[in-house]
Amino acid sequence: MLLDTASLYFRAYFGVPDSVRAPDGTPVNAVRGLLDFIGRLVQDHQPDDLVACMDADWRPHWRVELIPSYKAHRVAVSTESGPDEEETPDTLAPQVPIIEAVLDAFGIARVGVAGYEADDVIGTLALQATGPVDVVTGDRDLYQLVDDARRVRVLYPIKGVGTLQMTDEAVLREKYGVDGPGYVDLALLRGDPSDGLPGVPGIGEKTAAKLLDAYGDLDAIMAAVDDPSSRLTPSQRKRLQEARPYVAVAPKVVRVASDVPLPAFDPALPAAVADPEALEAIATRWGLAGAVGRLKTTLGV
Repeated sequence: MLLDTASLYFRAYFGVPDSVRAPDGTPVNAVRGLLDFIGRLVQDHQPDDLVACMDADWRPHWRVELIPSYKAHRVAVSTESGPDEEETPDTLAPQVPIIEAVLDAFGIARVGVAGYEADDVIGTLALQATGPVDVVTGDRDLYQLVDDARRVRVLYPIKGVGTLQMTDEAVLREKYGVDGPGYVDLALLRGDPSDGLPGVPGIGEKTAAKLLDAYGDLDAIMAAVDDPSSRLTPSQRKRLQEARPYVAVAPKVVRVASDVPLPAFDPALPAAVADPEALEAIATRWGLAGAVGRLKTTLGV
């Protein structure tokens, strides 16, 4: 089981009241929510391995070089030079180090790699896995990893993590008319405002799905632009022709990396708490005894 950790703690932050606070008044709603999410996922799905995948770089330079608008609207306004920082709610950012510390104390594998997003870590691990893989994310971009033959599916939270959409190829075809790899072409054609991807103007999701159904993939669609006998409408042909520079680079931006240089780590669910003293200190300092105790019980540690 691969967790898109930031996606889940964002959901926890907005789903758990900010009245959940440490003894000193610091909000810890995202931390508590994430611990309860993990407990519910382990209880319901009984994974052998669990990896909390992290955003070591939420807006990699190599993606921005190709499409400068990539996630640009999420950059926090700052007068200081240096790496872009993602704009997050004031009371969420201070909770991220607590999340990292509590995962480490439990001994739950936490993997992030400089220069890559969590999506890229997930993509690399999913490709390397020899058994079934469940990717837990609220980010539809990861639908591209769905692969029935390799038993890779996406668990998409509908309500908390108790109600999940089990996304396999049949679900993708029903909802979007594409398979996992085809989702990359669909996403880049229609664009994604939340990621700053412009898409091809005038080509929405339905039109993109129809084009992919008619021609098969992005390369074939672009070949049809040069074919006077193809059935593209004049407006589609014009828009696709004008979007060639974007279409040429977008696949590398939208497609998750599959060759991330991963560090050594143990993905197995912890058989014992890795650092009992640290975990107890975290539970006391941040008022998380209940959530920590529940997860310990679920893990059997």
